[in-house]
Amino acid sequence: MKKSLAIALAAALTLSVLAPSADAQGWKDRLKQKVKERVDQRTDQATDKGLDKAEQAISCEITDKACADKARAEGKQVKIVGQERGAAGATEALPGPGEGAWLNYDFKPGDKVLFYDDFSGDEVGDFPRRLELVQGNMEVAEWRGGRYLRSNGLGEIAIPLPGTLPERFTVEMDVYNGARWNTWGEVTVRFVERPQSGNAVIKENWTRTDVLSSGPHSTTEVGQEKFKDEFVPLRIMVDGKYLKVYMGDKRVANLPNADLGRANRIWVSIPGSDESPAYVGNIRIAEGGKKLYDALSASGRVATHGILFDTGSDHIRAESTPTLKELTTMLSEHPDLSLTIEGHTDNVGDVQANMALSAKRADAVKAYLVSKGVSADRLTTKGLGATKPAAPNTTAEGRQQNRRVELVKQ
Repeated sequence: MKKSLAIALAAALTLSVLAPSADAQGWKDRLKQKVKERVDQRTDQATDKGLDKAEQAISCEITDKACADKARAEGKQVKIVGQERGAAGATEALPGPGEGAWLNYDFKPGDKVLFYDDFSGDEVGDFPRRLELVQGNMEVAEWRGGRYLRSNGLGEIAIPLPGTLPERFTVEMDVYNGARWNTWGEVTVRFVERPQSGNAVIKENWTRTDVLSSGPHSTTEVGQEKFKDEFVPLRIMVDGKYLKVYMGDKRVANLPNADLGRANRIWVSIPGSDESPAYVGNIRIAEGGKKLYDALSASGRVATHGILFDTGSDHIRAESTPTLKELTTMLSEHPDLSLTIEGHTDNVGDVQANMALSAKRADAVKAYLVSKGVSADRLTTKGLGATKPAAPNTTAEGRQQNRRVELVKQ
């Protein structure tokens, strides 16, 4: 950098001599400004690199969960690269809760985790140990920064549960339907092994979702380009016979009288081919919880898994909109209510890093509520890391249960 600066200054002095006298001062000023801008830019870049090195920060794309998990497991700081690129290549900030298309999103994940698997405990090339193979040829594969179950044919799995599905439950999974659109390439989700007359079946490909039954029927198109060559975040929320289905930020089914049936498994077919394999991952099944205020009134505290953060970050994800709306409304309707917001993590990674991260996340929730008009005097925060587990950290479900925000009545 010193050599570049010397060359630039020498050029500035030479041109100041050779330029016509009337313009000499203007030439000199412009060149000095250019030199200053270049030096400032290089200094900033060098400073950023030095800080990253000093903090042992690992840069991970926001979609690269495996990168972030590995860095945390090694006790290193994670620097999330949280920007997406539009068609023109310009960067766009990720939306926050209640912004843009997420404004009317109302999915809230269940709070009691019944099943969770991201295949991190399986060997690449194996069939996942915790799933049941119904038919087909499927294996765990590392792809796009994570681990997913890959299907090269008419694959079907059964997700085992600890008991019969409850009346209120949620299903979440990330689905990749293949690189090419196919009418046969639909992921099918059903809640009984052999649907009888009236049992609803959910079918999804990257362009639409269908809910099929002998009674209500729903088809919603989302457009052929929205999820082309992308993972579809598929979400299902059930309350008795009330069914809602979501693709990304859009609710695509809203049926008040869909009879799904109940069993101790969920069956998922994942059709793919050798030329265009399909993938599914990050499967989470959870029992629905009580409303926040009812739970607070009953026991003085409530845990919520509906406030979500980027991996290794305190940035609140847009999917948190419904829970934050409920929390904001509750505090508005009960002005005498004050809360302590607790951040909790599992025991994966460095103890001190988890403690600091949980505190930042609790502070982020408070900052959001204050931005919506809640008095800061009514809110205190605590970061407890992994010191207060709600379940043993020995299972995937337990670790999921422990990654939470708790609200405590003061």
